[in-house]
Amino acid sequence: MLKRLIIFALITALLTACNTNGEEKKKKGDQAKELKKVSVVLDWTPNTNHTGLYVAKEKGYFKDEGLDVEIKMPGEAGADQLVASGKADFGVSYQEGITEARVQDIPIISIAAIIQHNTSGFASLKEKNITKPKDFEDKTYGGWGAPVEKAVLSSLMKQEDANVEKVNIVNMGETDFFTAVNRDIDFAWIYYGWTGVEAELRNEELNMIYLTDYSEKLDYYTPVLATNEDMIKKDPETIKKFLSAVTKGYELAIDNPEEAANILIEAVPDLDEELVKASQKWLADKYQDDAKRWGEQQLEVWDNYASWMYENKLLDKPLDSEKAFTNEFLPK
Repeated sequence: MLKRLIIFALITALLTACNTNGEEKKKKGDQAKELKKVSVVLDWTPNTNHTGLYVAKEKGYFKDEGLDVEIKMPGEAGADQLVASGKADFGVSYQEGITEARVQDIPIISIAAIIQHNTSGFASLKEKNITKPKDFEDKTYGGWGAPVEKAVLSSLMKQEDANVEKVNIVNMGETDFFTAVNRDIDFAWIYYGWTGVEAELRNEELNMIYLTDYSEKLDYYTPVLATNEDMIKKDPETIKKFLSAVTKGYELAIDNPEEAANILIEAVPDLDEELVKASQKWLADKYQDDAKRWGEQQLEVWDNYASWMYENKLLDKPLDSEKAFTNEFLPK
């Protein structure tokens, strides 16, 4: 009798365990089905501008919001085009690109500033002795072929009665900064948070001429997160959930840059570990900077840059800045 009771108890326990495992698997399966698939396309290869996205994915912040987020590379189409056409829900963009797009009635909108102030500028090797815009004369600038480059160069040089026509402007394509300046150009436009930090690690001394030192109108948001008008009309809740998770991702990068750097390195093993950690540390206090919260944008910043672009004949008509960005979906 005792033997039968033991066997019965074992069978009951086994059936209970099987049933419990089955229920757990079902719950997990149901949870996976409930997650809404969302895509965010990067502007370029992964770097520390994007850390908050990778942190939100790795730490489960997206899942907590009911989202299954795929981080995608831009490909030939580019992030703005993919977002505007609805082929991606969100994208990493720039104020300058969105400004141009809005004037052409392309329905893309900035929903968060990734970095609060413009950290870009013109960089050159120390030995070139380019310390001010007037020194650009009779030098070779390596760029990517956009009209805005000559306009920015001219804007800075005019302040010192220098002539942009005396600058030899060439398209250096995808050649990296260090190869180019050691070969056939004198200076280039870089983001210090990545290329400048890399120069420090290489022990390459640079002279930096920051755009913001010469004009407050050039202190624009670069980069930003963007979506399209259709997404805002049809699915505002998903935007709120997405930004709630992303905000937590960037807040972790602000508070713990080393942990954030490790997450990015693990997600993208091809990146230079030393560069990622150094860049992440440099950017930690730049993400939010003096804003009340991460991601917040100001109308004045959009108006300033749009007016500068219009004055420099880079826009066919003035921008309606209020329609180009929104803080509506950021966490309160």
